[in-house]
Amino acid sequence: METELCAYTVESCRAAARAGMTRVELCASPCEGGTTPSAAAVRMARSIPGLELAVMIRPRGGDFLYTAQEFDQMRLDIEYARSCGADAVVLGLLLPDGRIDTERTAELVAAAGAMEVTFHRAADLTPDPVEAVGDILAAGCRRILTSGGCQTAAEGLPTIREMVRRAEGRIEIMAGSGVSPDNARLLAEAGVDAIHFSARRYRPSGMVYRRDGVPMGLPGIPDYDVAEADEETIRAILNQLTR
Repeated sequence: METELCAYTVESCRAAARAGMTRVELCASPCEGGTTPSAAAVRMARSIPGLELAVMIRPRGGDFLYTAQEFDQMRLDIEYARSCGADAVVLGLLLPDGRIDTERTAELVAAAGAMEVTFHRAADLTPDPVEAVGDILAAGCRRILTSGGCQTAAEGLPTIREMVRRAEGRIEIMAGSGVSPDNARLLAEAGVDAIHFSARRYRPSGMVYRRDGVPMGLPGIPDYDVAEADEETIRAILNQLTR
């Protein structure tokens, strides 16, 4: 069973490597569900020995209907990831009616060259994630990250099973969202090719002086907590998958 850590910091990538994982998806902005990481983060993550690197290609939070300028930005970010030696990129584009934007996805797959392409959870926002499998396959993607059209993969398990059947081994199905030591084995038994998880915890800031009432980010998100991967949780999930 292949595993992939959704990492929002370079240190989280290092934690994945220490725990024995071999693949990470590097993102920024966890509060927006992941956006394209910085150039420095990509280069630093690439330098970690023995770790396959997938880079999120998402110019902003919000929906997956992109303007021509945003599409060009995605193409340039793919070129940069490739220049850094990334192994894969992660992306997703939808049409206004919610269907997969197969044409522009295929253009980005071509831009990725030898890098693998994962179509991310934009697939969960389509009218029918099972039907979307065929469109994503036609666009040339290697795998689909999905929660089965639900908030968590555990809730979407029946749909994930249907997606695995529809894929027929032609494209990998990777289950993600809400994965924990308690449900990782159940998800693996659904026949998916991979499990994707963040093992996220919030580390308190080392700041002694704290200015209240002046938020720097989204409402309700603490400014003095740092999101990172918990190495113990990573190991616990891996242990469940190797029992």
